[in-house]
Amino acid sequence: MDNRNLTLLCDFYELTMANGYFFSDRKDGIAYFDVFFRDIPDGGGFAIAAGLGQIIDYIKNLKFTAEDIEYLRGLNMFGEEFLEYLKDFRFTGDIYAVPEGTPIFPREPVMTIKAPVIEAQFIETYVLTTFNHQSLIATKANRITRAAEGRVVSEFGARRAHGADAAIHGARAAYIGGVAGTSCVISAKEYSLPVSGTMAHSWVQMFDDEYTAFKTYCELYPDNATLLVDTYNVLKSGVPNAIKAFKECGITKCGVRIDSGDIAYLSKEVRKMLDDAGMHGCKIVVTNSLDEKIIKDILRQGAKVDVFGVGERLITAKSHPVFGGVYKLAAIEENGKIIPKIKISENPDKITNPHFKKVYRLFRKSDGVAIADYITLHDEEFDTNSPIELFDPVFTWKRQTVTDYVAVELMKPIFINGEFVYEAPTLSEMRDYCKAQVDSLWDEVRRFENPHRYYVDLSQKLWDLKQELLSNGGKLKNN
Repeated sequence: MDNRNLTLLCDFYELTMANGYFFSDRKDGIAYFDVFFRDIPDGGGFAIAAGLGQIIDYIKNLKFTAEDIEYLRGLNMFGEEFLEYLKDFRFTGDIYAVPEGTPIFPREPVMTIKAPVIEAQFIETYVLTTFNHQSLIATKANRITRAAEGRVVSEFGARRAHGADAAIHGARAAYIGGVAGTSCVISAKEYSLPVSGTMAHSWVQMFDDEYTAFKTYCELYPDNATLLVDTYNVLKSGVPNAIKAFKECGITKCGVRIDSGDIAYLSKEVRKMLDDAGMHGCKIVVTNSLDEKIIKDILRQGAKVDVFGVGERLITAKSHPVFGGVYKLAAIEENGKIIPKIKISENPDKITNPHFKKVYRLFRKSDGVAIADYITLHDEEFDTNSPIELFDPVFTWKRQTVTDYVAVELMKPIFINGEFVYEAPTLSEMRDYCKAQVDSLWDEVRRFENPHRYYVDLSQKLWDLKQELLSNGGKLKNN
């Protein structure tokens, strides 16, 4: 969809480091970077991965134009040989990633990049800005749709999004997270999403009276008439005029939208008025700065709502607007041998897990419930027919032996040697996959308040390696 050249959507340090690698003995080295995040938005029990589709498009089209190179030359920071190298630059490495819609947890790799160091370092900014934004919106959308308890949720936030890209890609991410559709027409067109919308208050104000505005709309859209009933007075004029217009136009497939006031109270009163008029099939749509907390509250108060239109608090993830994914070096290759790397910090949360790794999700055989995630070294094998002992990587005395399980490797190959090898699902398939995977989590993990912590454990070999690196300042003993 995006025909812009986004190659220079990078941080300047990615170019200065690339230039430095080019003119040092690191130029031809292979690096392994992990993408992961540290904190779940809104204190939730899990997040939802999204954005891989745009990362794939970016990698496929990654190249420096003559104009890009001339701009960089004018900065007087880069060697001429490096600028010549950029003329034929493309991604030639490997990328592994979890499918979009996967529930993900802190400090586990959701993407691993293995590539020549210049290439692996260079793509950091685009990968993070895309993964962070769309995962944030998909996570918020999933919270909101779960709060709606099976009622329809539509994304209505384009006018409040942080720019065009945030609106377009935010609608995509929200759909993966569970919403039924969007009001953003370009997103609906490009991503084949269901599109929906009603009318603005200005439509009602444009006519001499409310009834004429409603009747005109019903005549224009007899198969999709949803009338905004709160321009003047919901109960005294809006709903009575809507009922009159529906009946005079012979419309039974219809809806009314409430965009202000006490939604819990008004929706109950509106439902009674519609039912008393024999319009039992007329849907009630509500909008106005909704989020999962408000939705849960008004439903607990008995609100009669069929459809939620959620805008600004979804498209901006207003309650937690930063996802916090990071891109960290996990290993390098020297003479064909993988050398693990670790970041050590006084802040324990910032200590990384070293080496090239695999991530498995363990599901209980009997009912398909997700038990824990298990991170191993890339070449480590374990017999899934044998019991496995899991232990907390920090509080190591917390241990559990699991016997009845199936292990599913989470990260799939996306690019191998620069070639695209992934069979990408449709957005509808991603959405269905997301719902099924979320349903596999314990109820306690899905809880909105104070959720149970889902366990992400390290294999014994990986844990031992990490302790060795921590004890020796980031180096292996035999080095």
